[in-house]
Amino acid sequence: MKPGYHAVNAIIRAVFSAVCRVDARQLERIPGQGPAIVVANHINFLESPVMVSWLDNPAVTGIAKRESWKNPLFYFLFNLWEIIPIDRGLVDREAFNRAQEALQNGKLLAVAPEGTRSKTGQLLKAKPGVAVIAARSGAPIIPVALWGHEGFWSNLKRLRRTPVNIEVGQPFKLTAEGASLSREVREAVADEIMYKIAELLPERYRGEYAFDAPLEYKYLVPTE
Repeated sequence: MKPGYHAVNAIIRAVFSAVCRVDARQLERIPGQGPAIVVANHINFLESPVMVSWLDNPAVTGIAKRESWKNPLFYFLFNLWEIIPIDRGLVDREAFNRAQEALQNGKLLAVAPEGTRSKTGQLLKAKPGVAVIAARSGAPIIPVALWGHEGFWSNLKRLRRTPVNIEVGQPFKLTAEGASLSREVREAVADEIMYKIAELLPERYRGEYAFDAPLEYKYLVPTE
């Protein structure tokens, strides 16, 4: 843990508490130690600072696009939080190796399977990279849904506090079939992971993963 970790998180919580109403009670369901993969939807920039600062746990790390380090604030925060940079649009083996190493060291690895922000707040099609990390590590996966903060900037202009709702689901793991790394299976696993997030969200946010009937999972099972 780098010096100033808890102090910086306390400042972030104070700042965002002034402009947001963060309901962080569900975060207590996330264990204090890994290995575990925390998968969440991605609406805007708020997810990372809210999740990391409210958890305030040095075991938490994550993956973020390398371009984020061009922003001086995110450069400071992501280095403090030991976030792993990834080059989007190609297979970044270094990032995947660092993610595996973090899990082997008992970290909680936060991943946004969509790989980019949703401009509407609705779920986008997932990238298969999360399935690779899950299959190679064998780590349990914890779904987290965040919503309500898609209107942050418009609320800020109107001096309104923005709600940030957080729901944490039951952990699950891959079946033996899900541990296969064929492209078809990777995509199917990524989709099932997103459906786990969709189940936690109000219907209007489910987007690509809307469903009308109870879901059946082929590659995911609850942890014991």
